[in-house]
Amino acid sequence: MAIIKPFRALRPAPEKAELVSCVPYDVVQKAEARAYVEQNRLCFLRVTRPRSLYAKGEKPPLVEIFERAKHNLDWFVDERVFLTDPDEALYVYQLSGLGHTQTGVVGCCSLDDYESDVIKRHENVRPEKVQERAGHILALRAHTGLIFLAFRGTDGMRRLIADAVKGEPLYDFTGDDEIRQRVWKVTDTADWVAAFRDVPSIYIADGHHRTEAAQQARETLRSQNPSHTGREEYNYVMAGLFPAEELRILPYNRALRGLNGLTTEQLLDRLSESFTATETDEKQPARSGEFCMYTGGRWFKLRPNVQHDDDPDPVQRLDATVLQNMVLRPILGIEDDRTDERLIFVGGARGTAELERLVDSSEAAVAFSLYPVSIDDMLEVSDRGEIMPPKSTWFDPKLKDGLLVHKI
Repeated sequence: MAIIKPFRALRPAPEKAELVSCVPYDVVQKAEARAYVEQNRLCFLRVTRPRSLYAKGEKPPLVEIFERAKHNLDWFVDERVFLTDPDEALYVYQLSGLGHTQTGVVGCCSLDDYESDVIKRHENVRPEKVQERAGHILALRAHTGLIFLAFRGTDGMRRLIADAVKGEPLYDFTGDDEIRQRVWKVTDTADWVAAFRDVPSIYIADGHHRTEAAQQARETLRSQNPSHTGREEYNYVMAGLFPAEELRILPYNRALRGLNGLTTEQLLDRLSESFTATETDEKQPARSGEFCMYTGGRWFKLRPNVQHDDDPDPVQRLDATVLQNMVLRPILGIEDDRTDERLIFVGGARGTAELERLVDSSEAAVAFSLYPVSIDDMLEVSDRGEIMPPKSTWFDPKLKDGLLVHKI
């Protein structure tokens, strides 16, 4: 049984929402984030990614970075760019465009559910990233970005969402990414809370570090509160929850700096031991179990000589696992795909054009295009309590930050 709780959101005035809204803090590169905040004074990356406000090469202490983020959030409130809703509510959030629509609900989820594995994970986290994001939460006393959660849809939730979107939205705009963003406010929340009691499990789609950071911040605040009851706002974390069947996953591709001392022809010879490699004009595999590889200005299709799609272990049959076990580790020397800095992860939204750019510019020597993970694979891995390889799933479109803030 999942718990969802309405909350009093801090949110932008409707006429400011489009300017304020921004991509999640961790999906853009440093230069891109800096460009966003330089071009737009209201960009919410000023709060979620305050490092972008410093010049290239500057390395201020974390305490100063967090203070700047807090100052910027206070400025948004003081200038009435952001207002606090007078009553608790849930919010229906719809993203549509480019042939895809997904509609979910934004509310607060219980961190007790995270501890008890009602909220399930499929990725490991890096402690230093968790610690920094927890520091951000504590400094601002707020959750400033949405954790992206999935659940298996129910008839009850589908009916509630269908009724909610008949009304007038709070926000309705289309960003530069051609994705229409709409948000509706729901103040009569009892049926929604009850409907989630029929949802046995919730799955982290995107936001493992944010969730773990919220848990870490909660532990800090709980230890500082001798009157802790379990009902304080820090016991909950803001999230967008979407029916899993509506979600879209794009490939998470790989590029590699260097060929581990091999020439292109030597690489092809080594690959021929386990794959059939043929030169091709195709840049994306047509099915799971195949890969496309770009090196030396040429694309190759790689078909494993042994199929892995019938492996009973859902992690072992993932294409990212097969690539790591059959190519990256034994041939290209990537022993740990979580930490080796020679490995470059390229999110699906950047496409194969980014793989070509990396190789053609000599930033990388070889790149691999993968078939996207299915939502069913992600759910099965999570249900089994297993962990996917790093950077396995790229959910698209990304939820916007800055439309709703949860104050703690």
